[in-house]
Amino acid sequence: MLLIPYICLFWLSTSGLWAVQAEDPISDNDQRTPHRGLAPANVDFAFSLCKQLVVLAPGRNIFISPVSISMGLAVLSLGARGSTRTQLFQGLGFNLTETPEVEIHQGFQNLHHLLGESDTSFEMTMGNALFLGHHLEPLESFSENSKHYYQSEAVAMDFQDWVNASRQINEYIRNKTQGKIEDLFPELESTANLILANYIFLKGTWAHPFDPERTLEEDFHVNSTSAVKVPFMSQLNTVRYFKDSVLPCEVIQLDYTGNETVFFILPEDGEIDTVINALSRDTIQRWSDSLSLWHMYLSIPKFSFSGVYDLSGVLADMGLADLFTDRANFSGITPEAPLKVSKVVHKAVLYLDETGIKGSAVASEGGQKLTVNSTDTPYYFKLNRPFIIAMFDNFTWSSLFLGKVLRLT
Repeated sequence: MLLIPYICLFWLSTSGLWAVQAEDPISDNDQRTPHRGLAPANVDFAFSLCKQLVVLAPGRNIFISPVSISMGLAVLSLGARGSTRTQLFQGLGFNLTETPEVEIHQGFQNLHHLLGESDTSFEMTMGNALFLGHHLEPLESFSENSKHYYQSEAVAMDFQDWVNASRQINEYIRNKTQGKIEDLFPELESTANLILANYIFLKGTWAHPFDPERTLEEDFHVNSTSAVKVPFMSQLNTVRYFKDSVLPCEVIQLDYTGNETVFFILPEDGEIDTVINALSRDTIQRWSDSLSLWHMYLSIPKFSFSGVYDLSGVLADMGLADLFTDRANFSGITPEAPLKVSKVVHKAVLYLDETGIKGSAVASEGGQKLTVNSTDTPYYFKLNRPFIIAMFDNFTWSSLFLGKVLRLT
């Protein structure tokens, strides 16, 4: 089973400058067909964000939900005006001269709907919530559009009483993530006037589950000189596998019941950043096209870890710097006070264990039949050193989660 509760929060506080509100670019009467080309931009954004995090935190585990972050930024763009609006869409990988804004929002609306239609054995809950100071009155157009496209809820808060406000937000997030994310906010004073939360909770079961009786403690090699004992799940099965001759890594692809699939990428010793720097749509496509079925003894760690990240610096380095300065223009959210983003925080928790229900084996990829490479002795694949995990939704090809796992405890 895979359990991933995730939360991304955008803190907005009062800025020192004000900008003239531009005309609302969203037309309620626009009847264009929903844009279905979000995946390329979203995947490019995912890999770019991951690479920036690797540079800023080279010794840390990294685990993010790129599609969730993209969706949160897209909600913010509904209230952005002027150069702030342009910067947001450029940072997300969209060109407004090629793709009208309404099509982008309709595309995210469609994506949210499709991801929410996951198979019942693969639970996924996504949502957005806006916590704003009770003295702020959001524009009707922003409230309507954020609810229409992103199903965003608006919750009034007394940010002057931060202790009580933080408890209310924590309780809201705890309920939405089925109790898996707790105490995100400390009971400390905050200068926030508005907090945008984007959350996702995901619970998946393996198409081919692991037998708990075969789980044994073995060494996970943090580096060439250090190892820790962790439980490893094992099974003898037919697995999609590829040994890359271009990049120093091996790749396997495992499926969950439903539309979700995950790549486990095992770089050679000391080469994890080399592989991460090469991640792209073309790389994923090449791996997908090159996978073949192997008779394999598979061994992967059973683990959980969590992390809290402030993405403010990373997003600024990716071209979104104005969001965090007095140049920010969010006059499309409220005319009552100038706002800027003061912090972007997210928390992710990953649980990976044996639980699952049996499903049918996948016999093809990209319409091509795969050949089973069988020998008398199964190939031995063990995820016992730093690795990369990349999870996608097969139907929308959205980058649900992306992680760099350096150490396990």
